[in-house]
Amino acid sequence: MPKQVGNLTLYSVDDLHEQLGLSKMTIRAYLREGKIRARKLGVKWYVTEEALREYFNEPTAGDAKSPKKKPKNYRYVVKGINDLVSEQEECETIDETIECIEEQAIISLFQVAIIDRETDEVTELIKARDFLDRYS
Repeated sequence: MPKQVGNLTLYSVDDLHEQLGLSKMTIRAYLREGKIRARKLGVKWYVTEEALREYFNEPTAGDAKSPKKKPKNYRYVVKGINDLVSEQEECETIDETIECIEEQAIISLFQVAIIDRETDEVTELIKARDFLDRYS
C-alpha cells in the first residue's frame, strides 16, 4: 500500500509490482537505469506519482494547458567510478558531456552525475555508456 507523507504519495517496489504487474527485478532495473525517477531511502526505493506520470508521459494537473514542462537546468559531472580513475570534469551541456565521455580511453570506468543547478542536488547517477546510449 502506498505511503502518504502530507500530500505526497510514495510507491515502493512492492506497490509497483502489485499495481503494474511487472516483476520486482524489472522495476528495480528501471529505477537503477533512471527510466523511472525514484529515491532510495535506506534500503527501499520510492517513486512519486509525478514520476509515474512522467514515465507514462501523462501531463500532471498543472500541465493540462501545455503538456511540455519547462526543461530543468542541469549540469553534468563526468567522473571516474573507482580509485584508479580520479578524473572529474564538469560539463554545461549534454553535447559537451558526450564529447568528454568519448575522449576517455575506457568509457566503462566513468559515470555521469546529473545535477540540478537550482538545488545543487544529484538527480541521477548514470554509467557513461548508458548516458551515451540515452543522449547520442
